[in-house]
Amino acid sequence: MTDETRRNDGRSQTRIVLDVDTGIDDTLALAYLLASPEADLLGVIGVYGNVTAETAVRNNRDVLRLFGRPDVPVLHGMPRPSWADCFEVDEGCARFHGANGLGNVDPKGYMGDAGGSGSGSGAGADAGADADGAGRAGGESHTFAARGRVKSVGGYRAEGEAELEEVVAAERAVRRAEAEGVKFIVDAVRRYGREVTILATGPLTDVAAAIEAAPDIVDSLRVVMMGGALTQEGNCYDLVCETNIIQDPEAANRVFRSGADVTMVGLDVTHQCLLTRADAQVWRDAGAARGRFLADMVEFYINANEDADPMFLAGSPLHDPLAAAVALDPTLVQCFDINMMVETRTGDGHGFRGRTIGDPTRLRKPRKIAHVALGVDAERFVPQFRDRVASICR
Repeated sequence: MTDETRRNDGRSQTRIVLDVDTGIDDTLALAYLLASPEADLLGVIGVYGNVTAETAVRNNRDVLRLFGRPDVPVLHGMPRPSWADCFEVDEGCARFHGANGLGNVDPKGYMGDAGGSGSGSGAGADAGADADGAGRAGGESHTFAARGRVKSVGGYRAEGEAELEEVVAAERAVRRAEAEGVKFIVDAVRRYGREVTILATGPLTDVAAAIEAAPDIVDSLRVVMMGGALTQEGNCYDLVCETNIIQDPEAANRVFRSGADVTMVGLDVTHQCLLTRADAQVWRDAGAARGRFLADMVEFYINANEDADPMFLAGSPLHDPLAAAVALDPTLVQCFDINMMVETRTGDGHGFRGRTIGDPTRLRKPRKIAHVALGVDAERFVPQFRDRVASICR
């Protein structure tokens, strides 16, 4: 047994901390981890992005309970990007993930015969449940004063100043996130080093905050992230940037340039891994509440993708599930090693804000610390994903 694995019932395991803005494909990634005997899920952090951080935390708790894992700790992550004072969900996210992030499907409605137990998640699940608690502990620093009360709407700066009440609430939530999700990352890396993988399927704000809070973790920090695009167009309005990156380009840039080991699972490969209606029907046919929940949720996702782009008539991309699978099995993808950066400004001499590219200041450095997935064994991954998830839908 290597230092990077443990054994449980004869199987090697990979420790995972999941940092997630829990929309539909994020939930599928969580289900995949729960169905994978080689995954030791240490905790799940809810960050802003597809939904608010509060909604992400609630979704994580509900899904874990539905799948019989209320023991997994659920933590609060950052409520807004590092460049803004508060955050509002973009209407595009609601279009693809529903108002609640789960295709407007409520997991609680499926719990009667799901086999779940308990009323909440395990150790740490209720830490900071009082939204004001952590905020009072550190006082209200009102850092918005230096930035002019800037609001992010899905990664884009809103016109005008944010409401004071929104900003104060976000400041309190930041304090809670620093005490919960960010600290959880720091503690996990300090305890396990490279034996733990931080799996980030939302914006990289929590990971960047952990690096800022504890620079000593960088040499031991291993990140597998879903985000970015190197060889194809993005999926934002500008068709240059990818959604998770545009939410907080500054944070992503800090992570890429920190010296941490980062594997980028971006649109280059996720658009090659498509979930079909037939795949979802396998879960429904399993006959249990969990399968019906996933199938109902995915129906919303498939419809939204088909309406948005004829390319997805063949199926809907498995963005976050692929990143989860790569965290457990890196052989699913072929990577190009390069030192990466993210553009943080738009204009002459600055490129395009949110674009993920090679860092020109480090391109000739012999040590390449980012691994960008450019090839994927989709024929192996997609049926493996479908069948593995089906195994916990019975």
